[in-house]
Amino acid sequence: MKKTAVTPTRSEDYPEWYQQVIKVAELAEHSPVRGCMVIKPWGYALWENIQRILDRRFKETGHQNAYFPLFIPLSYLEKEAKHVEGFAKECAVVTHHRLVAGEEGKLVPDGELEEPLVVRPTSEMMIGEMFSKWIESHRDLPLLMNQWANVVRWEMRTRLFLRTTEFLWQEGHTAHATEEEARAEARQMLEIYVDFAENKLAIPVIQGEKTESERFPGAVATYTFEAMMQDGKALQAGTSHFLGQNFSKAQDITFQDREGNQAHAWTTSWGVTTRLIGGMIMVHGDDDGLVLPPRIASAQAVILPLVHKPEAKEKILAYCRALKEKLQKVHYAEDPLTVHLDERDLRSGEKVWSWIKKGVPIRVEIGLRELEQGELTIAKRNKGHKDFEKQTEETLLATIADQLDAIQDDLYAKAKAFRDSHIQEVDTEEAFYAFFKKEAGFVSAHWAGDHAVEEKLQKELSVTVRCIPLDGAKEAGTCPFTGKSSPQRVIFAKSY
Repeated sequence: MKKTAVTPTRSEDYPEWYQQVIKVAELAEHSPVRGCMVIKPWGYALWENIQRILDRRFKETGHQNAYFPLFIPLSYLEKEAKHVEGFAKECAVVTHHRLVAGEEGKLVPDGELEEPLVVRPTSEMMIGEMFSKWIESHRDLPLLMNQWANVVRWEMRTRLFLRTTEFLWQEGHTAHATEEEARAEARQMLEIYVDFAENKLAIPVIQGEKTESERFPGAVATYTFEAMMQDGKALQAGTSHFLGQNFSKAQDITFQDREGNQAHAWTTSWGVTTRLIGGMIMVHGDDDGLVLPPRIASAQAVILPLVHKPEAKEKILAYCRALKEKLQKVHYAEDPLTVHLDERDLRSGEKVWSWIKKGVPIRVEIGLRELEQGELTIAKRNKGHKDFEKQTEETLLATIADQLDAIQDDLYAKAKAFRDSHIQEVDTEEAFYAFFKKEAGFVSAHWAGDHAVEEKLQKELSVTVRCIPLDGAKEAGTCPFTGKSSPQRVIFAKSY
C-alpha cells in the first residue's frame, strides 16, 4: 500500500481525514472552550489573505468599514419576529455583569442586568438601529457599511472552520432608496463572492437563490453560492440577502425622498466566514495534507536548505537568504510574493514533508549539489512529491508568477472536473432515491416549490434544495415527487 502523510485517507474516513489535515498542516486546534477553536499562524494567514483581498473589493465598490458592539439588547432582536425566531436557539445570552466570591472560594455571577444582552449572532438589528439615526434624507443614501468581526452561535455539533460556536466573518449592511438598488446590491455582492471563490480559492461554485424555507430569517430573498466537496456534499460558502423593507419597518429606518415624502429604506446584508477555509481544505486537499491555491496561500513558496555536510552550511544558507530577498521583490496577484526560508535544524526528509503537509505551492530545495550545478530543485504541490524540476535562478525569478498561475489553474480545473462529473440530472423519484442511497454528488431535478417535499427529503435522505440556480436553463418540466409543473431544475444535495 502507498504510504500517505495523512491517515486515514479520504476514501477510508473522509470526516476524520479532514480533521487530520487541519492538524498536520497546523491550521487550528480545539480550544479549552467547548465548540471554539484556536486558529494557528499558518491558518490565520489564510484568513488575513481573505480579508485583504475581499476588503479591497468592498472598498472598490464604495463600501466603508466600521465596527459595532458585540452585545445586542434582547429587545432589539424582538423587533423582527422571523429574525429572532430564526436565531433564538443559537443565542448566547449575558444576564449578569460581575462575579463575586461564593462558597469554597468559587466565583458566582452577581448583579443581574436590567435587560439581557445577546452575544452577537449577526448584526442586522444593531446596525439597523444606527442606520435609523444616521439616515434622514435621500441624500444620505446609499449607505454602504461592512464590518470584520467575530460572532457567536451556540452550535451543538461543531467542526473546525466549518461550524464553530465562535467564528470570524465579515458582514456587509447597506440601505438604499429603491428596491431596484437594493436588489442590485445583493446580486453585486454575490458576484464579488463568486469571483473570489473561483479566481482566488480555485473553487467552482453554483450561484443561486435559496428556497423560502432556507432563507435568512427575515429576508425577502437569499442568494447563495454552493460548492461541492470531495465527498460529494455541498457547502454553503456564503450568502447575500435582499431584506426588502422588513428590517427598516421594524427599526424605523426612514428617509425623506426627492418628493419630500417619508419612506422606508430598502436594505441588504451579506457575509462570508472562516468556513471558506474549511471549504478550500476539502476541495483541494489530498492524502498527503493541505493543498493551497497560490493566490490565497499563506506563502507561495518555501526555500529549503538541505545541508548534508556541516562545512557547507553557511554557504548554502547565505545563498538561500539572498534568493529569498530576490523572490520577495516579485509581485504576484497584486501583492509581493510571500516566501518562507526554513532554517530549522531538521533532517531533510522531515523538513520537506512538513511543507508538503502544509500545502505550500512551490518548494525550492537547495543543497551543495544545486550550488555546484547552478540549478535549483523545484517541486510543486499540485504534482507528486517525487516530481521535481530543475530551474536556474534566473528562470525561477522570471517565471515564478506564471508557474503559480499554472498551479492555480490546474487546481480549479481538477475541482471543476470533479464537480461536473458528480452532478446528475434525474427525472423520477425512484432514480432520485437510488442516487442518494448509493452515490455522492448533486442532483439536478425539477421541483414545484412544495415545502412538504423538502421536509420529506431532509427527513428520509438528509437531502435539501441547495439552491435554485441563477444561470440554470429555465426549461419547464414535471416535479418527480408531486407530478406538478416546474419552471426549472434545482440543485439537491446532502450538505455540511
